[in-house]
Amino acid sequence: MRKLGLGKKGMEHQIEEAAHRLVEVFANSKGQPFDPSVPITKSISSVICALTFGNQLSTDDENFKRLLEILEMSLQFGGSFFHALYEMFPWLMQYLPGTHKKIFSAYDEAISIVQKEIEKHREQHSLTEPQDYIDFYLLQLEKTQNDPYTTYDEDNLAECILDFFGAGTETTASTLKWAMLLIAIHPEVQDKVYKEMEDVFGSSRSISYQDRKKLPYTNAVIHEIQRAKYILLFGPPRQSVKDVNILGYPIPKGTFVIPDLRSVLYDPKQWENPREFNPNNFLDKDGNFVAREEFLAFGAGARACIGEQMARIELFLFFTSLLRAFSFHIPEAKKLNKEPVTALTMHPRPYTLCAVPRSSSS
Repeated sequence: MRKLGLGKKGMEHQIEEAAHRLVEVFANSKGQPFDPSVPITKSISSVICALTFGNQLSTDDENFKRLLEILEMSLQFGGSFFHALYEMFPWLMQYLPGTHKKIFSAYDEAISIVQKEIEKHREQHSLTEPQDYIDFYLLQLEKTQNDPYTTYDEDNLAECILDFFGAGTETTASTLKWAMLLIAIHPEVQDKVYKEMEDVFGSSRSISYQDRKKLPYTNAVIHEIQRAKYILLFGPPRQSVKDVNILGYPIPKGTFVIPDLRSVLYDPKQWENPREFNPNNFLDKDGNFVAREEFLAFGAGARACIGEQMARIELFLFFTSLLRAFSFHIPEAKKLNKEPVTALTMHPRPYTLCAVPRSSSS
């Protein structure tokens, strides 16, 4: 991730370009109600696509579109009745028809698409100047080919790419969908964010990720969106590597542990009215941004989210780009169900909003 430019200007520039393209898509709605879900997902996925496949796979490519379709199918399957049955009775479900069969077939198709992209990279011999995730992995594969204990192989590469593509798309895209919905519901918050950006920068130049330090309220709003609408039901499973005792509870070596991060993000002892959206949770009495130890949206420790830095940059740049260009509101007389869809992630139900161009935006 570091070699691909994580935290460097090169990656930030890619994200800025993707954010600019999303602004153009929103502008095409001409202030009329539209569903922002698909363009948001495509824009976030385009960043992951560039890092993973380089220039080999464009967002207009049929394979890219199919990967997004398969990702959506997988998310709908996760948390469903058939998914629960398969998790409980995998030995039985392999003999029975159902949605799980369709998902496994689609997953095999996704692996096939990825394997073809890997082969293209191998044929182009770009390992002397690796440009993307596939190049770097193939280079490492070449270096360790005589190591009998290596865990690098092409099957693993294909699996890692799908993990990277899926996790890197859905998490950030769902958070940005929540962001647009919450901003439209809370116009007073939206106005304060826009005023802060105008007071600090006007319309003279673009905003970079480093500028977040000059925008404490905007930074607080983004953090509160992630806290109030945390998109996972629980943290990724871990496994204890040794016997350990926590608060008097013995956890033997080899025990699978599922962290309940929501219990911290919604802890009434740590947050005032934790179920409500309140950016002041991340501000002190003087309006300065406060980093909270209880903010565990990316996990914690050595196994925290590997894409945390990239996700932070994406959310900040996409959010500020959209808020500078438009004011958002929900169409009048539109009934809104604010309860999340519960599956592998907690994403918002389909909604429409109006993106009205601001008079000062170019």
